[in-house]
Amino acid sequence: MNMKGVARPMLARIRFPRLFAVLLLLSLVQLPASDAQEVEPFKFFREYAELKDDQIKEIRDGKAFAKVIESRTPDEVFVFGSVYVQSTPEKYLKLASDIDELRKLPSYLAIRKFSDPPQLSDLDGFTLEADDIKQLKDCKAGKCDVQLPTDAMDEFKQSVNWSAPDAANQANQLAQKLAFEAIQRYAQGGNAALGTYMDKKHSAVVGETFASLLSRSKALPAYLPELHSYLLEYPQAQSENIRSEFYWEKVNFGLKPTLRIVQAIVYRGSGSTETANALAVKQLYASHYFETALDLTICVPDHENPGRGFYLITLKGSQQAGLTGFKGGIVRKVAVDKTRSALERSLAAIKQKLESRTD
Repeated sequence: MNMKGVARPMLARIRFPRLFAVLLLLSLVQLPASDAQEVEPFKFFREYAELKDDQIKEIRDGKAFAKVIESRTPDEVFVFGSVYVQSTPEKYLKLASDIDELRKLPSYLAIRKFSDPPQLSDLDGFTLEADDIKQLKDCKAGKCDVQLPTDAMDEFKQSVNWSAPDAANQANQLAQKLAFEAIQRYAQGGNAALGTYMDKKHSAVVGETFASLLSRSKALPAYLPELHSYLLEYPQAQSENIRSEFYWEKVNFGLKPTLRIVQAIVYRGSGSTETANALAVKQLYASHYFETALDLTICVPDHENPGRGFYLITLKGSQQAGLTGFKGGIVRKVAVDKTRSALERSLAAIKQKLESRTD
């Protein structure tokens, strides 16, 4: 329910550690399988994810593993995860694009893909929690429990008859309308149409911070220039190797259910980079916690046993509000632990689904 500026969260001010760059490079490098210590992804696991031998063995043996990566500031959260899957990258990309299958995975309370082009009816079921609706009545800039820009807060106060018996229904209908308008603006204007969160004391300008994020990664433009350009220049950028779609979801990997609107970008490499298959999920809006977020998943072939399977490697990066100070530190620990455990469960579920598929 990203109002008037849509996808405002987005990669605001995230400062990815070099893990992000290495992960992208990793997807393109194919080293000989002569020494397990040097063959990717094991070198990456040891040197950059700082995994221990027993943790690497767990992954090689097919167990889902996830860990928190150290960040430079409390409001940044990075979680790494991996699992070995006896399947193919193409089957993973197919699964990741199957909304019906995603709906069955842990943490998803609801999920729905937008039509092409998006329709207002696509947002049926996009509803706020009862506590969030109560908070919207008194929201103002700098103090609101739901992430919103100022104009959206004003519209909720002015357009909803809060004394009416159907006030909650009015609020949800308005939320759907504003979310629809927001995704239309993004589809037409790209990052320049992203808005500003004003629910906290410190505002977050999305377009500028997203560009700043990408500028910190030297590997993305060097090794995946098409994906880099697409993230920066959508909707002007086009590529035969990229397919993009939008969906909204209600997830429960934080302290309360959270509505999100995201853009899922599937990249299939070609020619010499045919193994560089990647899925980037770019957050456009979140009702709670995430001022910005990017989930990057890459399929790395098993060079020791060609054709047997691949390593599914995921990096979840986000910047979240309310994680500083004494109270914020407690909230951060809970949020980070839940994110790590949710990723581990999701990787295990994905492995099971892929290995049981016969198509």
